Amino acid sequence: QWKLVESGGGVVQPGGSLRLSCTFSDSTFNSYAIGWFRRAPGKEREGVSCINMRYDKTNYADSAKGRFTISKDNAKKTVYLQMNSLKLDDTAVYYCAADAAMFRTGCQLSHTAMDYWGEGTLVTVSS
Repeated sequence: QWKLVESGGGVVQPGGSLRLSCTFSDSTFNSYAIGWFRRAPGKEREGVSCINMRYDKTNYADSAKGRFTISKDNAKKTVYLQMNSLKLDDTAVYYCAADAAMFRTGCQLSHTAMDYWGEGTLVTVSS
């Protein structure tokens, strides 16, 4: 069924930028959503941003608004997360996940709504 692979993590100084990529395959061709989540040490997993692959609707966590931008390339089966003005608190393992439910027109930032997960990519913001 679904397979998702993240890339683009690394070490960056505060105020710097990274672009994460999530490349995926799927077994259906209906509408679906891709979300970015993160887990920082000692914290629960939280949603960062998501996008509907068919209808382009997006959502952002308050912590990401104005700094992060999610985008997609349907032909490449890839979703990107452009992360600017990175802060120390952004340090986390970032995961992409798929809500593969049919007929989705938007997206949710709840991890319980996601059906498939990648292995994650580590982002470290350090001075």
